[in-house]
Amino acid sequence: MENHGRVMYELAGSMFPICRSITGNGFRKSLQMLKDVVPEIQMHEVPSGTQVFDWTVPKEWNIRDAYVETKDGEKVIDFTKTNLHVLGYSVPVDQWVSREELFSHLYTQPDQPDWIPYVTSYYKERWGFCVSENQKKTLNDEEYHVVIDSTLEDGSLTYGDLVIKGDSDDEILLSTYLCHPSMANNELSGPVVQLELIKYIQSLSHRRYTYRFVFIPETIGSITYCSQHLEELKAHVKACFVLTCVGDDRDYSIIESRYADSLTDRVLRNVLRFHYPDYKTYSFLERGSDERQYGSPGVDLPVCGVCRTKYHVYPEYHTSADDMSLISPEGLNGTYEMMVKVINALEYNYHYVVACCGEPQLGKRGLYPTISQKGSYNAVKATVDLLAYADGRNDLIGISDLIHQPVDVLIPIINKMRANDLLRVKELE
Repeated sequence: MENHGRVMYELAGSMFPICRSITGNGFRKSLQMLKDVVPEIQMHEVPSGTQVFDWTVPKEWNIRDAYVETKDGEKVIDFTKTNLHVLGYSVPVDQWVSREELFSHLYTQPDQPDWIPYVTSYYKERWGFCVSENQKKTLNDEEYHVVIDSTLEDGSLTYGDLVIKGDSDDEILLSTYLCHPSMANNELSGPVVQLELIKYIQSLSHRRYTYRFVFIPETIGSITYCSQHLEELKAHVKACFVLTCVGDDRDYSIIESRYADSLTDRVLRNVLRFHYPDYKTYSFLERGSDERQYGSPGVDLPVCGVCRTKYHVYPEYHTSADDMSLISPEGLNGTYEMMVKVINALEYNYHYVVACCGEPQLGKRGLYPTISQKGSYNAVKATVDLLAYADGRNDLIGISDLIHQPVDVLIPIINKMRANDLLRVKELE
């Protein structure tokens, strides 16, 4: 599957320079680039001022340019060099200020003096610039010309979604966000992996579940989406995944659902335990992305966060060091392959029952060695153990946990057993 990683990495690279925020043309342009790959994605606009649960959709922000220059016309801070230089949602400004006043509008990360921090002010109007601590120390002029050519006015919030129908109305929800400026792992990794997963779902000849894919601005987007789709989400979603920070080469991480007992928790723990045993688990108390909103009281979706290195944990998080060198085709592809295993596990996660009384005779069906000697049993142990626990009591994930065999090892066995009429799916009440 290595080609998937290269495709995802190149798409992320083409989107990396765009200045995105929770509203505005940068978000629209980025979403349109995803839609250019998968035209079935639907784009929606929600007007500023719309009440969404306890929140209100904010004014739309767009920016064309921003800089700080000296009396000699030297641009010492320049938005065109990196869009992280501007405080997100800055109101327009064009004036001369003293060094002291400029510093009151400057944001740095002193413990990471070489990196520019990512800082926003969505819900209180202000202006500002972000620089490295070391760059700040070079600003010694008495006066500076500050310019932020932006607009903050009534407009709309944009989001995208796609529902791919399956045999059942039961849904698997995958959500990611597209609202950060030039940062690679904590922004673009989630959308490009999710886009590739859409293509995988579309390629399936048979789908048990309906799949809902959502591309939103973080927090206000998930609140808006849930407020507009709450009834159908609560009625149909059986598992929910928030994909973010999934492009680096480090360990995998999951943020559990509120009580860590959902189907989402179970399938993630199962796949990661067998294939990526060094993964890390964080409780819902350590949430920080859209799992907060999907899992909040009243919404109550069975949501888990999925990361490589969790947000807030890796040192480059929310800084200019979260660039294209932090993610890789291999890191993106690894997450893609892991989520394909998760999807396949869900698709096959029925309660199975052996279709005959007692242990079936596998040999006459060519499913068991006809020569018995020491060691030959090991080759079919997964098969006989699967059949031993196919009593309708456990779903496939439960059987996998009991017999210590990965679901992706059991799936071809199930297909063989069903082809020979030895397994059936239990009808649950």
